[in-house]
This record gives sequence, structure tokens and C-alpha cells, in this order.
Amino acid sequence: MDLASYADLAIELVNTHEPGRRDTLRDLDDLRALLAHRPHLGGRVGHRDLDTVRQLREQLRAVFVAAGAGDEEEAVERLNALLIQHPIHPQLARHDARDWHLHLNEGGSVPDRYAARAAMGLAVKVDEHGIDRLGVCRAEGCQRVFFDGTAGRSRRYCSDRCAAEDGLAVPGPRRARGTNGHAVGDGRPRGKTATRDSGQ
Repeated sequence: MDLASYADLAIELVNTHEPGRRDTLRDLDDLRALLAHRPHLGGRVGHRDLDTVRQLREQLRAVFVAAGAGDEEEAVERLNALLIQHPIHPQLARHDARDWHLHLNEGGSVPDRYAARAAMGLAVKVDEHGIDRLGVCRAEGCQRVFFDGTAGRSRRYCSDRCAAEDGLAVPGPRRARGTNGHAVGDGRPRGKTATRDSGQ
């Protein structure tokens, strides 16, 4: 099981809201859309779940903001608080002709499962690469978050588009990649193509 891949959950959730600009997690339909391509997070959701996920979004954003500002102690403290509040429950499972392998317990509410996976994913990425890999886009007016996967820890923008709008020369657009290297949505409104940061 690639627990680090769950860091994408945190990034995708935080990027549903750019303070002062847009919010794509306003109602239950938005929440269902967020979960639609995550079958392991399926289940019935209500308004209380929406409120809980929106609160989680702000808690996760605070981790990125602290890390982006260079306050590593604050970022780690906030992430540890989420890990304590939402512990994971691993278990062994065997299915689809596969031998025994690790799964995360599917019990609990949708927000609890989302939070546990998102927090653990970020924690694993931090353990492997460092807390300074978490950042907030530096383009004017953009507050989207990202994981810096560049060799020299040089990423400053969430996308090539933001780098270009900030006056930097960047290559043509490329398909966005998740923290595990797979193409993922970037949380922008549907119909717009995401791009991967050029390392600027």
C-alpha cells in the first residue's frame, strides 16, 4: 500500500477553496463530486459531514500555510494533531486473486476516513522528503497548495499557468501529476486543464 499517495487527498481538498476567490465545496453535491472517483471513501453523506470536511479543509490548509512560511514546528504540530484526531486502522485483506496485503479499515464516517488518509499521506511524504516540500502558490491572488517534488526544492507555483502569469518563462503546458506521479485533477473548476509546475 502506497500511503504517500493519500497526500493527494489533502491537496485536492484544500484546493477546493481559494480564499476570497472561489469555493467548490459549497453543498452536498460538491462533496459527492469530490468523493466520486474515490470508491474507498464512498458512503452516504449529510450536511454534518459537509461541515466536517470543510473544517478539515481549513485544518489542512493551516499545515501548508505554516510550512510555506517556514514555520516547520507549527506545521508539524498541526499535522500531528490531525494524526491523533484521525488515526488509521490498518488490516490485512485478500481479494481479487491477490494474496494478503495491507488495507486501511473501511469503518467510520466518510469524513473520518478522508481525514485519516489525508493526514497519513502528508505525514509519510513529510517523513520521506521533509516538511519544506509543502507549499502555497506564490502567484498573486492564488493560494492553492502543492507538494514540491523538484530535485532542488525550487517549486514556487502550483502550475505553469501561475508561473507564467507571474511573469516567468515556462515551457508549454503539461499534464498535472499527483504526489505519486499519476495524473490527477488539481481542484480547479472542471473544464480547465491543470498543468504541472515547472520548478520555478
